[in-house]
Amino acid sequence: EVQLVESGGGLVQPRGSLRLSCAASGFAFRDSPMNWVRQAPGKELEFVATIQPDTLGLTTYYDDSVEGRFTISRDDAKNTLYLQLNDLKTEDTALYFCQKPGSVPTKGRGTQVTVSA
Repeated sequence: EVQLVESGGGLVQPRGSLRLSCAASGFAFRDSPMNWVRQAPGKELEFVATIQPDTLGLTTYYDDSVEGRFTISRDDAKNTLYLQLNDLKTEDTALYFCQKPGSVPTKGRGTQVTVSA
């Protein structure tokens, strides 16, 4: 059974930083592309970032809204996905999920990021 457990969220001031983690189990993590997605209150789920497996060069891609501020990475030895969030803005406030893409995408329960002065 695929399990994804996000952590690291919290309350932070604008221009602050956070590091999110996602512990993965139940599948071949090192062989899978992985995503971060988020959902703000009253809004649809939206893509944040993706990272390819090492066999595809660990290529990353970001939504324009976070490009240059967020960094996605992975540690295949630990089956863990990360998202470094820098220069946070109030509009980054959302529930953040790691996601295993596929015909039926799977995500965890999320970790809340709140950016407020």
